[in-house]
Amino acid sequence: MTTQTEQTAIKSPVSPVRRFLPPLIAAALVVALGVGLFRGNGQISGPLVGKPAPSFALQTLDGGTVSLASLKGRPVVLNFWASWCVPCRDEAPILRDLSEKQTAGGLAVVGVVFSDKDTAGIKSFIQQYGLAYPSLLDPKLDTAISYGVSGVPETFFIDKDGMVRGYDQGGLTADRLNTGLKTIGVTF
Repeated sequence: MTTQTEQTAIKSPVSPVRRFLPPLIAAALVVALGVGLFRGNGQISGPLVGKPAPSFALQTLDGGTVSLASLKGRPVVLNFWASWCVPCRDEAPILRDLSEKQTAGGLAVVGVVFSDKDTAGIKSFIQQYGLAYPSLLDPKLDTAISYGVSGVPETFFIDKDGMVRGYDQGGLTADRLNTGLKTIGVTF
């Protein structure tokens, strides 16, 4: 003999809405999170904006050294990237085009490789996108930590006096790059 409750449970299957609603909500949240993480926010502000840029002296892939002090007097676009980063691939041509406009005493474009130990992958990325500006190695992430980098790509716009004037998180677009360049008095 079954009780009234057991008969109701047996006779009423779970409605399709109740069955699929939780996975649909979870999927929507994952999509929203992914869009938020990879879209970037194009923000100009960040914790370092208005403060002196943290100094660094890092090695290039060919064993040279580039320091922020060596770029004194020049506006700097400092981009943290990795060969495994999809948005970095999207912005690489924009940064390459910008670097081709730099002059000896003018704008300097500098890349810092973030959390990427695949030297062959780094070299392949640089060759694939024709990056002629220095890409610096930060094996202990000291510079990334100093700048508060939490993911890539992240770009800092440093004026000729060494002050951080702009910041962008996520892949740069031409518009977002121009917005950042204006903060350091550079226009093309």
